[in-house]
Amino acid sequence: MYKKPFKYHTVKRLVKSFFLSGLLITGIYSCKNEPAIDKSNPFFSDYNTPFNVPPFEKIMAKHYMPAFEKGMAEGRSNLEKILKSKEEPTFANTVEPLDNMDPLLTKVTFVFFAQTSANTNDSLQNIEVEISPKLSEYQDEILLNQSLFKRIKSIYENQAKFNLDDEQKFILENLYKNFVRNGALLSTAEQDSLKKLNQEISVLTVNFSQNVLSETNKFKLVIDNETDLKGLPENAIAGAAELAKEDSLDGKWVFTTQKPSMLPFLTYDENSKLRTELYDAYLTRGNHNDQFDNKKILADIVSLRAKRAKLLGYKSHADLNLENRMSKKPENVFALLNQLWTPALRVAGEELKEMQKIADREGTKSKITPSDWWYYAEKLRKEKYNLDDNELRPYFKLENVREGAFAVANKLYGITFTPVTGIPLPHPDAMAFEVKEADGSHLGLLYMDFYARASKGQGAWCGGYRDHQWLNGKEITPVVSIVCNFNRPSGETPSLLSLDDVNTLFHEFGHGLQSLFSVNKYSTTFAAMDMIELPSQIMEHWATEPEVMKMYAKHYKTGEVMPDALIGKIQKSRYFNTGFDNVELLAASMLDMAYYTLEDPVNIDIEKFEKDYLSKIGLIKEIEPRYKSTYFLHIVGGYDAGYYCYTWAAVLDNDAFEAFKEKGIFDKATAESFRNNVLAPMGITDAEQSYLKFRGHEPVIEPLLKNRGLMQGVGKN
Repeated sequence: MYKKPFKYHTVKRLVKSFFLSGLLITGIYSCKNEPAIDKSNPFFSDYNTPFNVPPFEKIMAKHYMPAFEKGMAEGRSNLEKILKSKEEPTFANTVEPLDNMDPLLTKVTFVFFAQTSANTNDSLQNIEVEISPKLSEYQDEILLNQSLFKRIKSIYENQAKFNLDDEQKFILENLYKNFVRNGALLSTAEQDSLKKLNQEISVLTVNFSQNVLSETNKFKLVIDNETDLKGLPENAIAGAAELAKEDSLDGKWVFTTQKPSMLPFLTYDENSKLRTELYDAYLTRGNHNDQFDNKKILADIVSLRAKRAKLLGYKSHADLNLENRMSKKPENVFALLNQLWTPALRVAGEELKEMQKIADREGTKSKITPSDWWYYAEKLRKEKYNLDDNELRPYFKLENVREGAFAVANKLYGITFTPVTGIPLPHPDAMAFEVKEADGSHLGLLYMDFYARASKGQGAWCGGYRDHQWLNGKEITPVVSIVCNFNRPSGETPSLLSLDDVNTLFHEFGHGLQSLFSVNKYSTTFAAMDMIELPSQIMEHWATEPEVMKMYAKHYKTGEVMPDALIGKIQKSRYFNTGFDNVELLAASMLDMAYYTLEDPVNIDIEKFEKDYLSKIGLIKEIEPRYKSTYFLHIVGGYDAGYYCYTWAAVLDNDAFEAFKEKGIFDKATAESFRNNVLAPMGITDAEQSYLKFRGHEPVIEPLLKNRGLMQGVGKN
């Protein structure tokens, strides 16, 4: 992925697509049909592992469906107990047992969706297709359960007499509204229609995602002529040779549409035809009119979601999704995106003119195309700042960057990260770290899985295998997972990151910190989606601070700290390619909103709609949106009418980092306030109020405009 990759598709949030915003859905199977317990199934007993993590090496594909079925059956049985109560509905006898009525289903759901995201196979994909409509069906059975809604409504209307604390009040209010927003007030016939729509959408989104993975793995650019590698750095060539060996193509070189493989090729390879071939393969994923084609699938998803929104009483799917976020309505989203769009296009146009001059001087006799952008942008960076990616990578050894992120967290919050051995791992590539508070008390466990592979989805994300909560008076600490797609070590050369990769690692680490710092008592949480990226994006600010870079940017051969002169070049080039970065991000964000502001009935041709809309907003032909429709995973599985959230959160993170700059980037009091007011209570307090408590005022956009070089006169070096 790019700088802002598939982060939100964390396992945690993937799981919560089958949750009631944290309330795990429960079974659709009767206890009478409960299968005999297979004692060899790891999900049917305590894990008995260090930190109670899943025994990954013992879990096989055959274990998932029985665990799903038993977990759902137990959940339904517990729900019946809640509903049979003759006592007056209270938070204690309704909401609390509802919050934890299916621990077995929680166990299997966390593991299954983490594995299908990061280590899938044909068996898991088949199970995913089978289980998704069943999970959707029972989610509806809960959300549309009139007896349950009646109890929750009673508690909501009489809450004043229950002496609820702030977290309970927040959960109750959002729980009630969530039932209403998901059809609790519809007629029986309307609810039947809603159930059918939900099941159809659940299957289509799985099909879309699996098609993208298949398409990504299908294409390989095989090079057998060494002259076609001209311009590529040694590490990129070595990595391509390793990929070729894996495919029994010794003596050749393989490049794929995975970003760690593709971007170096687009940036350095001198063969423009091959650059075009590779980039076109990336752009056309899911658009080949074959079994993996996603055009009709996406068109159906957009249409069904518009129909669903209308059924629920909303103008569009975007209106439905945005109602409980900071943005509130589509008009506010478009206002922000449009405020940035015009200056971003202006800056991108200036970048294009400068690059075209270089191309003209080289005698290419052709105009720059989208597949040329990285190639000439790198030449421009070298020309303007005497800086190129190859000069930086030796200082960004993966392990050093990781330790740099740990060191930043230690200086801010006092927490420590200790490697853990002899513990089950979700994949052999993964590593485990115990996270402790400054006083040595256990905070949580962190898995990190960095390398690209065919079984892993695109991009990077933060998820987990267990969320924080309190259960029966005992604190349950989180098990967090950070997943990326970085290049593997090759021969004697370790994994060396690009500056973009460095930001990605810090970004996902920010998500991880938020999960580790959570203080919620219940598993039910309601985080405002447009604030979710604040913890991650603010961490990127530390990644390139000179003081921080001296902590981790050390040459992998000599151990030499990155020279001040080189750090200075990075600072001077901070506006480099910012027009491109903003335009591709904003174009994708607006395309997402364009799809989901359509009103029922919707009948669109995906290719035509995308082409017409991008032309309407004035996207220049030399830049493609960050994601084209047929592989835009965010907008089918979690970020539908939500890709703008990266930009909304950018206003917050740029403004928030000003607080650190005002008092010092490692100021303890500021860090403590950020942890206590923003990170720890996320999902159990109002997002706007949380930010106000930290910052003391509403966020302002000027720091974002300045840091992205979008203010008139900013970015002129």
